[in-house]
Amino acid sequence: MKTVQLVGKEVGQVGYGLMGLTWRPSPPSQAQSFKAMRAALAHGANFWNGGEIYGSPERNSLHLLSEYFTQYPDDADKVVLSIKGALLPGQMVPDSSAKNIKRSIDECLRFLDGKKSLDLFECARLDGKTDIEDVVATIGEYVKAGKVGGISLSEVSAKTIRRAAKVQKIAAVEVEFSLWATDLLENGVAEACKEHDIPIIAYSPLGRGFLTGQYKSFDDLPADSMLRSYPRFQPDVFDENLKLVREVETIAKQKSVTPAQIAISWILAKSGQDGYPVIIPIPGATTEERINENMNPIPLTKKDVAAIDDALKRVTVKGNRYPDAGMHHVDM
Repeated sequence: MKTVQLVGKEVGQVGYGLMGLTWRPSPPSQAQSFKAMRAALAHGANFWNGGEIYGSPERNSLHLLSEYFTQYPDDADKVVLSIKGALLPGQMVPDSSAKNIKRSIDECLRFLDGKKSLDLFECARLDGKTDIEDVVATIGEYVKAGKVGGISLSEVSAKTIRRAAKVQKIAAVEVEFSLWATDLLENGVAEACKEHDIPIIAYSPLGRGFLTGQYKSFDDLPADSMLRSYPRFQPDVFDENLKLVREVETIAKQKSVTPAQIAISWILAKSGQDGYPVIIPIPGATTEERINENMNPIPLTKKDVAAIDDALKRVTVKGNRYPDAGMHHVDM
């Protein structure tokens, strides 16, 4: 797998999202989680993305990571760890104040307990009240002290990226990006990141599982899934959005691969090309089988990419990425 530089370290062109291991009604067992994490690392997916927010204050990504690096201490230096935080504890409410950012970073470091460094830290969302200059300055204090490797931003606008980059070195920008969430190509975020040589971390590269084709109707969604409240999964737009999945399935069949492989390969084909910055997709999976699939992208020719881009023009995705409350905190 090709690698890119991030906070002075080599990371694989595909990373791994830990969200599904701790943020779901019935998370996988520790044994299954460890097996998935080991499989990701074996494939060269050494950029791991987790969060203080992925789970509860009593059990989240940091707890799992601490347990993992206790059992596999030699893996600590191999992994580049990015953590999201700075929400109010136990609530999905952003608080970008210096006090809460410091609380969040200090707690993350306490959970890791010296077993693993905190390579990147970012506020999961901005609170809309604290200036971005103050946000990155606060995290910058930890970078200067050697407690955090670099500053990342999450779901921010091009304007915010440029303001932040004027006062602090920004190591990465995390934003949703997939075949059915191409906003960053149109809203200036990709351009701003390219200007400042900032890699983009693309979360939900498989459209929260939608692009894999596993959901054929609203009823296929698990009864306890949060996706049942997401606009793009609602019954009145589901069939319309399935048109994109069918386009991807057609191309995948022609290539004798899975739709997931096409979705990730398309992102990699955009990475560093045509004026775009480096883009690192971070698919999440809870089983070794799915990780083996996700970490096996295929090379796409310019003709392949053009065919996929044409399919995107033919299909209009219906519905916002998040419910109204979630969109309120997206700084786009």
